[in-house]
Amino acid sequence: MVRFVVLVTGTPCVGKTSVATLLTSRLDGLYVNLTELAMRENLVLGKDGLRGSVIVDEVKMRRKIVEIIKNCVKDDIVVDGHYAASVVPEKLVSRVFVLRRDPAELRGFMEKAGFCGNKLWENLAAEILDVCLVDALNAYGEDKVCELNVSGRSVEDVVAEILDVLKGSVKCRVGVVDWLGKLESEGLIDEFLKI
Repeated sequence: MVRFVVLVTGTPCVGKTSVATLLTSRLDGLYVNLTELAMRENLVLGKDGLRGSVIVDEVKMRRKIVEIIKNCVKDDIVVDGHYAASVVPEKLVSRVFVLRRDPAELRGFMEKAGFCGNKLWENLAAEILDVCLVDALNAYGEDKVCELNVSGRSVEDVVAEILDVLKGSVKCRVGVVDWLGKLESEGLIDEFLKI
């Protein structure tokens, strides 16, 4: 019987995969990377040429995730993906951790990963405008969603906080960051919101 189904979500380059893989190791759980699963199981509808990404068949993905969770022999499952809120049924989810990263720091990570043009600006806008957080809150409600500011923090530190939340020794919170307000107060909105 699965004890925890934990989602690790956030915009690209916030550190989802690094956090999710270490968390999985610490829990001795099953790791599910949604992008890898979509490709491996042919759960795609096609390619988005403009963004250079695949379009996931969310109906098939949801069915596959339910099957994985129901057949899992591990106690815990960690699901990694920015669109996790669209494909993992609410009734199966224990906690959702939305990783947030300061836009200036995130921009550096994105550029290093090869993001440029519209892909860079769309993803930065998604972080600044709380898109992944809002998606998670709409899908799972405030009781299951935890927002974590990972700016300048090590993966080990973030995973330690997640484990403390799962144990109940640290309270889960939302409303942790306000990137829009920060950028506005610094006079940097026009530099970061170009979409």
